[in-house]
Amino acid sequence: MSISPGQSGSPWWHLALKAGAVCGFTGVYIVGVGVFSAFGARSVLAHAVSLGQLLLLAVAFTGGWYAVSNRQLKPFERWLASAGTGLLAGLSYAAVLLMARGANVQGLFVAFNQPTLSAALVGQSGAGAIAVLAGLASVTALAGAAIRQCPWAVRRTILAAAVAVLFGALLRDLWVSLFSTLLRGRWWVSTIYVSSGGLTWVGAGIAVLAGVAWQIAHYLIGQRRTPMIDVVILMVAALLVPFLTNAFVAQVMLLVGLYALMGMGLNIELGLAGLLDLGFVAFFAIGAYATALLTSDSPLALAHLSFWEALPIATLCAAAGGFIFGLPVLRVRGDYLALATLGLGEIVRIIVVSDMAAPAIGGAQGIVGIPRPKLIDHPMVSQLSLYY
Repeated sequence: MSISPGQSGSPWWHLALKAGAVCGFTGVYIVGVGVFSAFGARSVLAHAVSLGQLLLLAVAFTGGWYAVSNRQLKPFERWLASAGTGLLAGLSYAAVLLMARGANVQGLFVAFNQPTLSAALVGQSGAGAIAVLAGLASVTALAGAAIRQCPWAVRRTILAAAVAVLFGALLRDLWVSLFSTLLRGRWWVSTIYVSSGGLTWVGAGIAVLAGVAWQIAHYLIGQRRTPMIDVVILMVAALLVPFLTNAFVAQVMLLVGLYALMGMGLNIELGLAGLLDLGFVAFFAIGAYATALLTSDSPLALAHLSFWEALPIATLCAAAGGFIFGLPVLRVRGDYLALATLGLGEIVRIIVVSDMAAPAIGGAQGIVGIPRPKLIDHPMVSQLSLYY
């Protein structure tokens, strides 16, 4: 069933029925596939709102935002459509989950276990659950409609504040590490965060102020902003954040950088050349094993080069592997190319872990004794040095 605003002559309740049903069953789907239980473990606000609950509220919020955008309806009918969307979303969501709890369908749907259903029904049962969830969904949908009707600048500011609260809660470890370094202590942590990781009400207020300040600064600077300013801001953040935080953040950003490089290589094949390559990781493995064989101190080593000497050789080996793999498969297209490259990637994986290749590349154990890169005779031991 499609939801397409602007159907001429459709009454407001018709839109509310369609949008509410879609939103309600979207919420059921989120619970049924386990997304709610996975996200529900992360607190956002002072033991009051979890990330899973916020995700469900976002569904009703989106429904209200959508319903009020229908320009074919009169202004008061748009508000009725938004309220009806939230009401029906809450009713259908609560009814399905109550039936699932009563029928005990966990044997068919693993995520529909009793603790998850109790949390998804906000601890209520029967008519109480229906009333509470219908009320919450209606209020949330009306909030979405109200924000949608606000001027552009106000709408952007409200959304920026909401994003700041979300990022403040989800990136707790980053902010604690960063500001512990800047403020020389952790005395402020208990004021801003609760033990479960979510924000306190004071912390949420600070996050809201930070989001509003960011939006105001964005508006003031945006009049004179150039793309180069964005590049400079990103470069400064990439250089300073690992230095001002800890080794864990540096390791995460190091992995992000490595996989970003891998993604850029895949973008050449898939994004620019249009070749659906599912075996791209094979080239990653070829470069890694070439580096290990040229630099390690193990008996498997082919040479004892430094990392910087082995780097261009490993790059050429990966490129040669791509060229050799490409010769037999470049004449096929689409799904056939995907299957062929997937097969080539699996061939490399099987060879790498096989006992047959173990005398050359170590088999499942891999290659040990790989020294860390050195910069002017100083080994890069820490995650921070490897990141830079």
